[in-house]
Amino acid sequence: MILDRFKVDGQVAVITGAGRGIGAGSAVALAEAGADVVISARHSSQLAEVAEQVRAVGRRALVVKADLSDLEQTAALAQAAYDEFGRLDIVVNNVGGTMPLPFLDTDEDFLIDAFRFNVATAHALTRAAVPLMLTGDNPGGSIVNISSVIGRVSGRGYVAYGTAKAALTHWTRLVSKDLAPLIRVNAIGTGSIMTSALDYVASDEAVMTELAEKTTMQRVGAVEDISAAVVYLASPAGSFLTGKVIEADGGLDIPNLDFKLPDLGPR
Repeated sequence: MILDRFKVDGQVAVITGAGRGIGAGSAVALAEAGADVVISARHSSQLAEVAEQVRAVGRRALVVKADLSDLEQTAALAQAAYDEFGRLDIVVNNVGGTMPLPFLDTDEDFLIDAFRFNVATAHALTRAAVPLMLTGDNPGGSIVNISSVIGRVSGRGYVAYGTAKAALTHWTRLVSKDLAPLIRVNAIGTGSIMTSALDYVASDEAVMTELAEKTTMQRVGAVEDISAAVVYLASPAGSFLTGKVIEADGGLDIPNLDFKLPDLGPR
């Protein structure tokens, strides 16, 4: 049965930024596909809710409250998974994000912080995870990075976020060569997904309409649109993919959120 290829029975996954949104959805989806999960974020109350959903489908969940902007805390998740479950097979580097800013307000520290939160976190966790993924009788596994359409299209206000996500996307391609053939490394370039990241515009009907109308599929994405891709890439169904980006963005070719930043002029 083809659906059997989407199962990850008995495997162990680490998911960062798993308290809500894409991270939470990915954790639950992987549990439904058969994995035990280590979930981490800042807020233990959110993680507890996700853990309940994981246990409700019959899988185990280890909750690790952590500041994932701290690279040591992020890297430590790999050993936590191995210590708790005795193996590590899947890493979902989901934590990330950066606020939009006009170019002249984007100082060098802000750019560095964006790179650290979106790229260095993935590097730190993956580097810690790889030796553990190569142990045991069936060495190997899958790394899934959550990137963004803004890493490949251009628009005003996105210089820090877009640069960081573009770096994560190319990091995916480069690391896939280093870790082949035992560990696959892929990414998902997301479009606008209805998570808390859109809370600040969700109540503005005009903005939400614009987001949908500028998307080829004529809607804002759902968390399940991304978590389904995570399961595909993490499971045997995606076993012939590495170094690739699934563009789960609704067909976007331009950013669909316009911050209405004016042209620069004399100051």
